[in-house]
Formats: sequence, structure tokens, C-alpha cells
Amino acid sequence: MGERLVYEYAVIRYVPDIEREEFVNVGLVMMCKSRRWIRAQVKVVPERLAAVGAAHRLPDIERQLLTFTQTAEGNASAGPVGMFPPEERFRWLTAVKSSCLQTSRPHPGLTDDPEAEFARLFSRLVE
Repeated sequence: MGERLVYEYAVIRYVPDIEREEFVNVGLVMMCKSRRWIRAQVKVVPERLAAVGAAHRLPDIERQLLTFTQTAEGNASAGPVGMFPPEERFRWLTAVKSSCLQTSRPHPGLTDDPEAEFARLFSRLVE
């Protein structure tokens, strides 16, 4: 067994109507501070959006979700936030929002392989 690393993750959610408190999981963001590692991935299933009465067009949702992946990657197109260290980008991405795209509260965990843990969580929580 390798070195045990602390990580944090949050599920990215599409919320069509804040007052109904319904959502669809559309992505995952995960960070390991000791490795200076962050990753975000999204997957939108149109049928799931339709089931909760999506109030937004799919291309608009996908365009907004792109900011999550660009920010996690440290892409210059994400603006100044994209240049922050990984843990600060994670905090920015998981800050409480009153918008159609939100994240769960961050959850901690231990792993010896952040990439494999990310894949496991993404499969379980998003796909």
C-alpha cells in the first residue's frame, strides 16, 4: 500500500429551480492539496435534465460547466481564478452559490491513488 493522501471532493449539480430543491449530478471536482492536484470532469445526460424539468438549454448548461473544468485545469481562459493554487481553485469552485450550477459540500477521504479514486467516485456519483 502506498502513501495515504488526504483528498476532498464535491459533486457538481444542476439545479433547475432552487425552491424545488431538486438537482441532477453532472460532474465531480476533487483536490489533493499535498500533491497540488485538482481535477474536474462533467457528464450531462439530457434525459436526466428532462426528468427534473431543466429550465435551461443544454448548450448553455454545457458552456457554464466548461468553467469548472477550465478552472480546475488552471486554464488562462478561466480568468484570474485559473491562476490560483489548486486548493484555492477548489475552494472557489465549491463555494456556496445560488445558481443553476452548484456543488455539494466538500467531503474528505484518504487514498493512495487520487486518479483511481476520482474515477471510482465519478462512476458512482455521476455516471
